[in-house]
Amino acid sequence: MALRPDEFYAHMLAAVDGERRLPLARMTGWDISPFEQDGLRVTPLRPPVLPEPPRQGQDPADCNSCGRRDQGIWFDDHWRLTRITGVGVPLVLMLHPRAHHDMEDLPDDLAAELGRLNTHIARHVGALPGVSRAHVHRFGDGGAHLHIWFFARPEGQAQFFGSWLIVWDDLLPEYPADVAEADAQLVVDALIASYGGRRTP
Repeated sequence: MALRPDEFYAHMLAAVDGERRLPLARMTGWDISPFEQDGLRVTPLRPPVLPEPPRQGQDPADCNSCGRRDQGIWFDDHWRLTRITGVGVPLVLMLHPRAHHDMEDLPDDLAAELGRLNTHIARHVGALPGVSRAHVHRFGDGGAHLHIWFFARPEGQAQFFGSWLIVWDDLLPEYPADVAEADAQLVVDALIASYGGRRTP
């Protein structure tokens, strides 16, 4: 049985310094970390917030994603794909169910489609010239409507390997939008050919 929030907080406090700061993560010492350890500090721990605040779209009537169910670059009857603009890596795409679902309540038929779509999208993003692979992520703390992220890792940028890619993306200058849009259209073409779907809702 998992630790209760107060037990987990007490467990963390046993490892902090006098300012409630944990030591730097082992990841900050990796050669792919975007930060030097000198001067880098961990934010002081805060106590748990209970109950947790509601996520955006907790009520489907107020869900931003549901309000945009017909916006995107690719669609089928159950899913839509969008391109995220203003990013630093070559391409960031997001897959959403068109109906209001989160991972935990996704029906089995849609879960099977999600697995296939994740594979097809990652395959096509990773096949783009200048891209080594797609990193696929699901978080969900900010929004109650399921959304899966696809980050294209630039070929040859070994410093961007692994889980730090998201942080690097936020640090990098904005990638040329016209190149990203053209690459997104290549992914859509390949997705229509390999999986199906269409460009319009």
